[in-house]
Amino acid sequence: MNNASRDPQPIWTRPVRGSRGPTPGHSREGIVAAAITLADAAGLAAVSMRAVATALGTSAGSLYRYLSSRDDLLDLMTDAAAAGLRPYPEADGDWLDTMVLLGRRQLALYRSHPWLLDVSHRSSGIGPHTLAWFDNCLRVLQPLGCDSTAKFEAIAMMTGVVTLFARSEAGGDALTLAGVDFTAYPHLAAAVARPSAPAPDRDLFERTLRGLLAGLLAT
Repeated sequence: MNNASRDPQPIWTRPVRGSRGPTPGHSREGIVAAAITLADAAGLAAVSMRAVATALGTSAGSLYRYLSSRDDLLDLMTDAAAAGLRPYPEADGDWLDTMVLLGRRQLALYRSHPWLLDVSHRSSGIGPHTLAWFDNCLRVLQPLGCDSTAKFEAIAMMTGVVTLFARSEAGGDALTLAGVDFTAYPHLAAAVARPSAPAPDRDLFERTLRGLLAGLLAT
């Protein structure tokens, strides 16, 4: 079965395995765990139904009793990875401190599973664990007087910042301007020539999150 024949019903609402065939020798959780192990080791391209089946010591055809397609597998992997964001911190302190901590946990998750950058755009991967994450963020933001739309936007922007930093880390060395002729770029030349101010105590990731969230959710 290929991706074109994917079941239109979300994987979350379907039975964990087909009703036909022999007694199951595997589970959805086991299949997803094997796929995540492959992706962590060699990237998302290494994850195929055949490769996962080989890792489990079975045939690719047998996996279709649990999944309709590789897309189903990617969705399950995405949501299973989100379970790594638990346990959620208590929201008994400053909401901004708690949200920054949540953002740091998101970044750590992307560092542990770099392949998440390749599936983060898939809305079909929003499953129970991902929904629980959003619910928790709203719990933290509950004391704020702004409306739900502003809170959803702030959570989305926080995730965008996390993925930006994760992509930057995954891309290797930062851009260098050494040896560039700035003659045609006077403003850039002036900025580069100006001595840098001492770095703040907090790192760039935290400063970015704090500034973004405080600006979006100011009440």
